Amino acid sequence: MQPPEPAAPTAVHRPQRILLLGATGTIGWATAGLLSHHGYDVVCLLRPRSGATGPTPPEQQLNSLAGTTLRYGELTDAERLSRGALKNEKFDAVISCMASRTGNPKDAWRVDYQANLVALQAAQAAGAQQFVLLSAICVQKPMLEFQRAKLAFEEALMQSGLVFSIVRPTAFFKSLSGQLERVKNGKPFLLFGDGQLTACKPISDDDLADYLVGCLTEPLRHNRILPIGGPGPAITPLQQGQYLFQVLGKAPRFRRVPLGLMDLIVGVLSLAGQLLPRLSDKAELARIGRYYATESMLVWDAEANRYDEDKTPSHGTQTLLSAYEAWATGEKAPERGDHAVF
Repeated sequence: MQPPEPAAPTAVHRPQRILLLGATGTIGWATAGLLSHHGYDVVCLLRPRSGATGPTPPEQQLNSLAGTTLRYGELTDAERLSRGALKNEKFDAVISCMASRTGNPKDAWRVDYQANLVALQAAQAAGAQQFVLLSAICVQKPMLEFQRAKLAFEEALMQSGLVFSIVRPTAFFKSLSGQLERVKNGKPFLLFGDGQLTACKPISDDDLADYLVGCLTEPLRHNRILPIGGPGPAITPLQQGQYLFQVLGKAPRFRRVPLGLMDLIVGVLSLAGQLLPRLSDKAELARIGRYYATESMLVWDAEANRYDEDKTPSHGTQTLLSAYEAWATGEKAPERGDHAVF
C-alpha cells in the first residue's frame, strides 16, 4: 500500500521528548548519540538484561547511551508497557530501530511486526504525534517472511493517523564487513556468480542516524516511504572485493560460488526442514542468503522491471571505501552477531 499524499508543509514542529527503540544496535547507538547532541530528551527502551550478541560487554553498550534515560520493559502488551516502563508519561515521537536478529519467521513476526505494533499503540496512548521507522529496502520485492512482517507493520503505521516516516536503507557497512578478516588472512574474496549480479549504495550508521533524526523536523520526509543510500555510485560485490584488496595492499584473489550450489543448499535444507523442524530456521537463513546474493539493494522500478541506481537517493558523506581503510589500519570492524548472514 502506498502512503497518502502528505499535506502541504506547515510550520516545523520540533518534537522534544523521544522514545527510542533498538538502542543497543549500532544504528540505535548512533541515533541515540545524535539525538542527545541535538538536545532532545531521549528515553531508550531496552529489554531486561539487554545486550547485542557478540563479545561486546553490555556495560560498554550502556555507556554508549550516556546522556539518555534508560528504561527496561518487554514489548508484549501496550497497556502494561504504558503503566510500567513508560510510567504513563508523555512522548512527542518514537524512533524505532528495532529488527529481528535472525530473520527467522517466528522472530520476525515477534519483533518486526508485533513488538513495533505494541510500541505504536503505547506511543499513541502517550500522546505521540510522530513515528519514524527504520525498515529495509528489500521489502520492495517480498519473498521472505521477515519482509512480509516488516510490510505488515509498515501498513499498520500508515493507517495509524500518526505522522510517519518509513525509512528503507540500502546495505549497511556492517553487512559488507564480513569478508574483511578472511581477506586479511590471505583467503580469496567470495563472489556469487561473476560478482556483478547485484549492486548497492551502502550507508554508514552515522549517516543513517543523521537521516533518521532529520525525519523528526523535515516536512518533506513526513508521511512518506523513504528509500535511502549512502554517497557515491552503486557498487557491486566485485568492486567491494577490489576495494578490500586495495586498502590491504594485497593482490586480488576471488573465488566464484555458482548460484546453483546455493539453490541446492536451499532445496536440501527446505526438504530436511519438513522432516526435522529444527532445520527449518537454517533453511530460511539459506533462502535469505540466496535473496541477497541475487537481488540488488536499490530502488526497484516495477515498470522497467529493473533496479535503478539513479532513483536511489543518497545521503551523507561516509563511503564504504573510507570504512574499509579505517578497518584495515586498525579500527575495529562492527560486530555482526546473528546478522552475519546479511
